[in-house]
Formats: sequence, structure tokens, C-alpha cells
Amino acid sequence: MLNPKLLDEMSARVSSLLAATPAGDVEKNMRAALAGLFAKLDLVTREEFDVQREVLTRTREKLVALEARVVELEARNQAIQPDVARP
Repeated sequence: MLNPKLLDEMSARVSSLLAATPAGDVEKNMRAALAGLFAKLDLVTREEFDVQREVLTRTREKLVALEARVVELEARNQAIQPDVARP
């Protein structure tokens, strides 16, 4: 079996070797270009998205409850004050 520590060391060495080659420069340039592109886009993090989704869910639940309450109050008002015939 391979030692996990040995695999980590090998991975670190390969990464450091690649960073010293033109491939490392290409990776750095690509990361910088992508970061610039993403900065121009109107993106949000997953965490921000999840928070807003929860806020929207709670707001939707309150809206449904308020709509039901309005229907109930209108029905109660209708029962108390029947329509008066209009000329």
C-alpha cells in the first residue's frame, strides 16, 4: 500500500515542478484571465445564492399566508355588510 504522506509529497513536488515550467506560467495567466472575466460578470457565490433562496422562500410563505388572510377578511366583511343595490 502507498503511504498517504508519500503521495502528498509527490504531489507537492510535481506541482512545484510544473510551477517552474512554462505550463505553470500558462496556468497563472489563465487563472488571472478567468478571474478578470468572472469579475466582469454579475456572479454571486453559492453561499449568497442559498441565503437569498431562503429569504425568498420565507417571503413566499408570508405572502401565501397574507393572501389567505385577505380572502378570509373579505369573506367576513361580505357576510357582515351585504352588497347594497346600486342605482
